[in-house]
Amino acid sequence: MNIEYYDDIIIGGGKAGKTLAPALAAKGRKTALVERSLTMIGGGCINIACIPTKTMVASAEVAYTVRNSAAYGVKTNEPTVDLAEVIQRKRSVVQSAREMNLHNLETALDNNLIIGEARFVAPKTIAVTTTEGKNRLLTAERLFINTGTRPLIPSIPGLTEVEFLTSESIMELEYLPEHLIVLGSGYIGLEFAQMFRRFGSRVTVIGQSEQILSQQDPDIAIAVQRLLEQDGIEFLLNAKVLRVVRAASPLENRTGTETILQIQVADRSLSLQGSHLLVAVGRAPTTDSLNLAAAGVATDTRGFIQVNDRLETNVPGIWALGDINGGPQYTHISLDDYRIIKANLIDGGDRSTGDRLVPSCLFIDPELAHVGLTETEAQQQGYAIRVAKIDASAVPRAKTLGQTDGLLKAIVDTDTGRILGCSLLCHEAGEVISTVQMVMQAQMPYTVLRDGILTHPTMSEGLNILFSKL
Repeated sequence: MNIEYYDDIIIGGGKAGKTLAPALAAKGRKTALVERSLTMIGGGCINIACIPTKTMVASAEVAYTVRNSAAYGVKTNEPTVDLAEVIQRKRSVVQSAREMNLHNLETALDNNLIIGEARFVAPKTIAVTTTEGKNRLLTAERLFINTGTRPLIPSIPGLTEVEFLTSESIMELEYLPEHLIVLGSGYIGLEFAQMFRRFGSRVTVIGQSEQILSQQDPDIAIAVQRLLEQDGIEFLLNAKVLRVVRAASPLENRTGTETILQIQVADRSLSLQGSHLLVAVGRAPTTDSLNLAAAGVATDTRGFIQVNDRLETNVPGIWALGDINGGPQYTHISLDDYRIIKANLIDGGDRSTGDRLVPSCLFIDPELAHVGLTETEAQQQGYAIRVAKIDASAVPRAKTLGQTDGLLKAIVDTDTGRILGCSLLCHEAGEVISTVQMVMQAQMPYTVLRDGILTHPTMSEGLNILFSKL
């Protein structure tokens, strides 16, 4: 087999990879990007994660708004959710983004966008089996791995013997589950739980920990749970699933079977029966098919590629970007991984992962956005802190919108007056948190937000109120 020589090879076209490839090519580097499927062009975010889920969240919010429109003086009939049309809208949004990404990559890389499965056969050499069944051998001076993650399937007796949904397959359902059981109380599970509850399904969430959102402070997690319970979502926490079994359904549904979970909750055992089971307990690295051993690339016990703060693996000339390197699993982090590589390899800079603030947003309604340390983390790190907290109902804009649920919380360093962290559970929290983040990045004191002239009435104005409590 003839070896094809490149300056740079990128395996996987997620946010980091698809952005890096054109940048390298523009600098005259002969660059190849290998993506496993045309249906994954643009990466997980636009095809199976952020974009399709948030498109469906938008549909669920519309259903909820119509259902509750009388509170705004608008009388309507009870809405009918056509999940098939919701899914079709999602597909349309995804297809548009995918086509744009394909056009951009083909324009930048010409014939060096390769669709196929890649695996290492030597430290700097990969074999690619293309979707047409051809075998190609590629080698390069530098390689960048950006293959992302897939749904993690836990080892539970009986699970593989029943039909279950993942965060990917649930977005292809074209009829509503009668009773959706969600295994997992983190970001993915909670977004789908509220979404399908608002579509009209009964929803039960099973969490292994004593609280949902185990990385958040208890007061924030409890507030989120209460809001979701107001939507009619049921919770079983501190629960261990002992076994999953399939049972004949007494009800008429599309599968003709139901799923029964045998669960241990504290000192009692119970059985929970549902029409559908969503497994949403986290993400696993897509490294098993790469044959990393042939390259000598080290992974951790979970299979994530180990990197230093410059995203370099233990093998010189090989980097790992995005979710695959075990860092925060956000598209905006994958984009910043690209920026680090560009700064260090193209622009002659010296950037690392050590200095970045990482914002996040849980896209339930109202949203939960966070940046920096939690109160618990700040205490554990020995800071002397002051904590400000207000109900979302204190914000005038929340009252005009009828969006008064939630709370705003900030943690400030007593000695310096700088903001250490902030959690916002309120309408448009994902937008408002950026203002807090910019003040933190500029290392300005919290008084900038306390005393700043912020537009009235907006949700951002709530920052005036929040920081005046210190």
